[in-house]
Amino acid sequence: MPNFPRPILALTIILLAALGPFVDIQAALAQAADAPEIGDKSDQGNFEAWLVGVRAQAREKGISEATIKAALSDLQPIPRIIELDRKQPEFTLTLTQYLNRVVPASRVKKGRQKLAENRELLTALEAKYGVPGRYIVAFWGIETDFGRVSGGYSVVAALATLAHDGRRSAYFRKELMNALKIIDDGHITADKMSGSWAGAMGQTQFMPSSFLSHATDYNGDNRIDIWNTRADALASGANYLKKAGWNPDLTWGREVRLPEGFDTTLASKTNRLTLAQWHALGVMRVDGSALPLRDGIKGRIVLPESKKKGGPEGKTGRAFLVYDNFDVILDWNRSNFFAIAVGQLADQIKTQ
Repeated sequence: MPNFPRPILALTIILLAALGPFVDIQAALAQAADAPEIGDKSDQGNFEAWLVGVRAQAREKGISEATIKAALSDLQPIPRIIELDRKQPEFTLTLTQYLNRVVPASRVKKGRQKLAENRELLTALEAKYGVPGRYIVAFWGIETDFGRVSGGYSVVAALATLAHDGRRSAYFRKELMNALKIIDDGHITADKMSGSWAGAMGQTQFMPSSFLSHATDYNGDNRIDIWNTRADALASGANYLKKAGWNPDLTWGREVRLPEGFDTTLASKTNRLTLAQWHALGVMRVDGSALPLRDGIKGRIVLPESKKKGGPEGKTGRAFLVYDNFDVILDWNRSNFFAIAVGQLADQIKTQ
């Protein structure tokens, strides 16, 4: 079949479908599902026509008709989601401002309470996954304020909106298919699958792909509920971190003080030195004391504000010596600010 633009192709498929058994529309449906991404833009074509290809792709992936009907009927794009996606600003806060917002004293206090309230569960999770409870609680707190704020959008509608829009349609279309599989597997119904405007779900804010790869039925009821079942949510977070390579023998890192004239080119992802080597270069704890010189431990220097020019914290801002677990946190969310916030909240939860 010629590679028509998707709006034309989709309308053609609708006309072909009206002819019923006189034509083979399967090839046309497959072409609609695999057509170039430009056809997914919200200003090109009709959303319902676009859904023809989505439903066909879902069927090809083995999604049941019941799920397709429940999830993809009466579906409309959400303009507000496009606004939010378009208006993501360049990050302008300093690290200090960010930490003041994300790790306030109130969250530290609440985190300590949650650590105590869930001690038995967290101890069991640490034994199984090797991730200390304070880190699990830190992720939980930063992602959803300990399950309080997990997003009020329909995940299916949010993903469909972003997949149809076209800016990152290939990614969001895959996530939409993953969401349909989660529904089809019986973990949650389409109307109860809520999350953020970008499709992140539940108390751990997993994208559907992360759910399928890492979510865990910890309470053994044959369904995974990261929305309302705390044990499933926290176990799923711990399982994610374990699979990402969490090392139970290491912490995440620490803030450090760099010597005057420090060569900032040494602060790179590939330059991992032992603590003794960093000590020899004049790197100290932030309070001015010597680094702990544990044998075999390597770390790298992170300057999370090094791209900022000027500002209240200078060109490089604060500095951190981080270990392998920092990169595991980055696997969850590729933001140095986020990773530092998780580490600092975990540290403060522990310190009582």
